[in-house]
Amino acid sequence: MENFEEVLNNQKDYFQSQTTKPVSFRVSQLRRLKEILKSNESEMNDAIYADFKKSSFDTFTNELALLYLDIDEAIKKLPSWSKRKKVGTNLINFPAKSYIYAEPLGSSLVIGAWNYPLQLSFAPVIAAIAAGNTVVLKPSEVPSATSAVIAKIINDNFDKNYFHVVEGGVPETTKLLELKWDKIFFTGSVPVGKIVYKAAAENLIPVTLELGGKSPAIVTKNSNLDLAVRRIVWGKFLNAGQTCIAPDYVMIDKEIEDVFTSKLIKRIDEMNFSFENKNYVQIINDKNIDRLSELLNEDKIIYGGKIDKDQRYFSPTVMKDVSFDDKVMQDEIFGPILPIISYSSLDDAIRKIKSLPEPLSCYLFTKDTEVKRRVMRELSFGGGAINDTIMHITNSNLPFGGVGSSGMGNYHGKAGFDAFTHYKSVLDKGTWFDPDFKYPPYSEKKIKWLRWLLRI
Repeated sequence: MENFEEVLNNQKDYFQSQTTKPVSFRVSQLRRLKEILKSNESEMNDAIYADFKKSSFDTFTNELALLYLDIDEAIKKLPSWSKRKKVGTNLINFPAKSYIYAEPLGSSLVIGAWNYPLQLSFAPVIAAIAAGNTVVLKPSEVPSATSAVIAKIINDNFDKNYFHVVEGGVPETTKLLELKWDKIFFTGSVPVGKIVYKAAAENLIPVTLELGGKSPAIVTKNSNLDLAVRRIVWGKFLNAGQTCIAPDYVMIDKEIEDVFTSKLIKRIDEMNFSFENKNYVQIINDKNIDRLSELLNEDKIIYGGKIDKDQRYFSPTVMKDVSFDDKVMQDEIFGPILPIISYSSLDDAIRKIKSLPEPLSCYLFTKDTEVKRRVMRELSFGGGAINDTIMHITNSNLPFGGVGSSGMGNYHGKAGFDAFTHYKSVLDKGTWFDPDFKYPPYSEKKIKWLRWLLRI
């Protein structure tokens, strides 16, 4: 096993040399990263196909394109993001000026997830580099071919003391978490997130946790039903449901349940999800095939349910008449099973969702402005969309992250820069005037003057 403590110590020395702090250096490294990714697209496509049977179209649209846009935005906006900000100064500090300095946290550890192994590994790395940090990236070992390509293209092209990729599984991750990083960024499951959080707490390391949860799609009777079906089917079965912000289940108004279900099945048929059509992917491994299989209730399956373990194929599956007591509703599904739960009133639907842990995402389909306002006001969730699914992640102006058990902290765009940045507040005091209010001896007269100055 690699000497991780030595890697970290060398990165800390490199950071202390001030090399990473100039904006020009950060921009040059971001440009270098983009060039490396673009020149190795073929190798990454082959690796992800080997791991998932994911098409090059999906790899580009779901992963690489988002990374290129992240890099371009960071390069364009870094001068503004990193610039010293002048803020107002209160009267009691006259004469003075007040500033906020954006400074990098230092040496960062990024632990990526397996379901989008490029996007969920490199997006936080881009933020860390933009903020001026050094980075150790630990991609998920589960998509082994992709992990190997990530390690090769980065470690062959970047100084190990600045940006380095470590491969491995639980033993390697455990060793990495024992070290005193300046920032840890983790994307993955809630159980592992708790382990990361506990390890970070031992050294008081700031952490961003991007986790998951059961994200609902609420469909009201006053909605564009055809559009809702089209967008839910796309969002649910993208990446075979192995998406942290996929709609986990549908809550549908009972009055339109049958017509919704009919349209849903018709749309899935039209999509003809398959490896051959290059619009579907494998379940990542046998362990997850078995896990998903155990969630099925044959009596409630109205579509799909076909499994080919040798090919790691799990067909798009719809379950109806599901209750919150069913096994499929106990944890995040993270696969191509869509439970449908009907509700008699929106009050009941909102009340039930509020009783559950806060989801990472929530999707509402309605034309009713008051319903939009009410759901946004009453439900807490990481982020989401009205009359769409998934697409909020593509707007870098929207901070992305969870709340409660679905995560803590945000990233994407400026929020990503903030996640790896310490904002240092500085009062620059003038020297030509120094009233004696704060100095002894104290008196009632001074208190009166202070009350006047402070307006209290």
